[in-house]
Amino acid sequence: MTAVGLGLCLLLLLATAALPGPRARLARLWRRAVAGRARTRAEDALKHILAWQHRSKLATPESLSGALQLSPKAVLRLATRMEAIGWIENVAGGIALTPLGERRALRLIRAHRLWERHLSDDANMPLARLHPAAERAEHSLSNEQIAALDAHLGHPQHDPHGDPIPDDEGHLTPLDAVTLNEWPVGTPGRIVHIEDEPAIIFRQILAADLKPARIVRVADSSPQGLLVESEGAERRIDRAVAANIQVAAVRAEDLRPTEAVRLSRLAQGESGRIVELSPECRGFSRRRMLDLGLTPGALVEATLDNTFGDPRAFRVRGTTIALRQQQADHIWVRPAAANAGMEARP
Repeated sequence: MTAVGLGLCLLLLLATAALPGPRARLARLWRRAVAGRARTRAEDALKHILAWQHRSKLATPESLSGALQLSPKAVLRLATRMEAIGWIENVAGGIALTPLGERRALRLIRAHRLWERHLSDDANMPLARLHPAAERAEHSLSNEQIAALDAHLGHPQHDPHGDPIPDDEGHLTPLDAVTLNEWPVGTPGRIVHIEDEPAIIFRQILAADLKPARIVRVADSSPQGLLVESEGAERRIDRAVAANIQVAAVRAEDLRPTEAVRLSRLAQGESGRIVELSPECRGFSRRRMLDLGLTPGALVEATLDNTFGDPRAFRVRGTTIALRQQQADHIWVRPAAANAGMEARP
């Protein structure tokens, strides 16, 4: 568009906005946007206060100022409004949620974690991108939409990071787990949760390929960090990183054939017979895999690599399909030359 054309469009827009009808509509949209931002800020404050309560601490005006990046005056105005609504109360030592505020906070957490589950299961979105997307969606989902999403996903108990999802009554089941720093050296453990904040630690966890449902073993522990074994690889991580990884005992259902590997580990030209789809592969992603013929017992071959890594080509049931690494990671195969056996499965 030329500069003259752009100028004419701007003049037309300004002239239209000056009319009584459009001006009123713009004013309504502006008021709605301002109210939406205020509600989002208050709901973010609720989540912050609840997170502190779960750590047996009380949030303070200073902690809210840091978490929400607001000035002390803005925090005071926000707290006054929230107290008037009946969401919070000032107590000795800080700020506490009222029962009404706690229910609202748990509803937000439920919406957030269900949306993450949806993005992971149905949209196959990587773990690193789930949290920001869910932060935006949680404020706009209605109770009816949350209930429908829960039913569609099959009433999941945990989000993709391993966090428990509150039920529709607001009950939140605590994790029965300890941090990797506290786990006994030499004992296999199952990762049940990874913390997605702060982002810099979360990126280090993902870079080490440590995710929920992986089986890990602490091979060595020192004040500087841990040497962690998982799926035949060793990774050295700092204790600050290990503190954001929670593990629990390996269960009987975590067992699979010793020689089983993820489909993504097959080199070009190698083949294997499918043992199972990981329980972490859910929803639309699982249905798509099954529709493609990736069922237990099927023979699959890695036929073509990609210079850029993703996707790779695999041949199954006479058809060539393309899978990204995240998808191939969910498929466990017994390589053609492997022998039988059992071990703890990641």
